Amino acid sequence: MMKRHTVAVLVNDQPGVLQRVSGLFGRRGFNIESITVGTSEETGLSRMVIVTTGDDKMLEQVIKQLYKLIDVIKVVDLSANPMVGRELALIKVSAEPTSRPEILGVVETFRAAVVDIGTTSLMVQVVGDTEKIDAMIELLKPYGIRELSRTGVTAMVRGNAR
Repeated sequence: MMKRHTVAVLVNDQPGVLQRVSGLFGRRGFNIESITVGTSEETGLSRMVIVTTGDDKMLEQVIKQLYKLIDVIKVVDLSANPMVGRELALIKVSAEPTSRPEILGVVETFRAAVVDIGTTSLMVQVVGDTEKIDAMIELLKPYGIRELSRTGVTAMVRGNAR
């Protein structure tokens, strides 16, 4: 059964690692919905958080293959445990003065923030799970989205687990 997986990959911070990891997913027929990479709690190591869709058996094979890559230290299927996943989006929306109160109502409802104001536009920052970001985009579409940038998901297992 196809389902969404969120995988954390701890890797040596070296040139070419991102390409090798993403290439492995592609060769296995997995589409990467989002990938975020940043420094981890350990100097010299980066954490990749990859969101992909596939069945459990295929994911198990990808994890085994990832461990064969020289710079991969640890792989965790975060979605197998209770996790916290967040992404950030910046949305530039057309906002004539007459429509601004309505748009600000949407911003307030989603606990988002206006981070820039132009003469005919507003830039909104929203942080949350993928579903929250999707819902806010849908509500802002009627006003005219001029530009949209999303970070992709970053995630961790809940509680004391590491």
